[in-house]
Amino acid sequence: MKTPKLVYHPPPRTHFLWWCAAILCALLTTAVIIAGIIVFVGYLVIHPRIPVISVVDAHLLHFSYDGAGILVTQINIVVRSKNDNMKAHASFSNFNLELFFDGIRIAVLSTASPYEVRKNSSVDFNYDYTSDPIPLNPKQMDDVDAYLKEDEVRFDLKGGARARWKVGVLGSVGFWSHLNCQLHFHPSNGSYISRRCTSKAK
Repeated sequence: MKTPKLVYHPPPRTHFLWWCAAILCALLTTAVIIAGIIVFVGYLVIHPRIPVISVVDAHLLHFSYDGAGILVTQINIVVRSKNDNMKAHASFSNFNLELFFDGIRIAVLSTASPYEVRKNSSVDFNYDYTSDPIPLNPKQMDDVDAYLKEDEVRFDLKGGARARWKVGVLGSVGFWSHLNCQLHFHPSNGSYISRRCTSKAK
């Protein structure tokens, strides 16, 4: 009986395009890793702080209502955009704050265009608003009476801005700064009862 001959078949060669694809993927992976290391090291060196918006001063210039329940108020609010970073510029856009009294929106505080805040600096916006006559319902009239007796009136300020860091060759990072706080005043003299009113990142 004859022994059958063994025939050797070499494995098929990998197509040239597959080699190109594998090399390209390896290069991309390496580039991503290097970029991640650069960003991480840059963050450790620069150690950026989140730019914030906050109310730094205010004054209730006028607050009165008549027997028909018509309220008129005038209020001044100073809002500061602050960038504590020593090595990074910051820019703000979509700046929009809404002022409410007892659930009634009475004012919108905004900027006409985006703006920049340089390294370790701040920009203040001074808003002076006089309301149109505001009709109050019986519940709101009761609230106003209580505020006047307590000599403390409250306004709600809500909104925020889109903030972005400019960190040299590392590019930029964006986030929303959201502000939601109450402003308290003494209606007898219009003085602002200072308390923390600063944005949080979202």
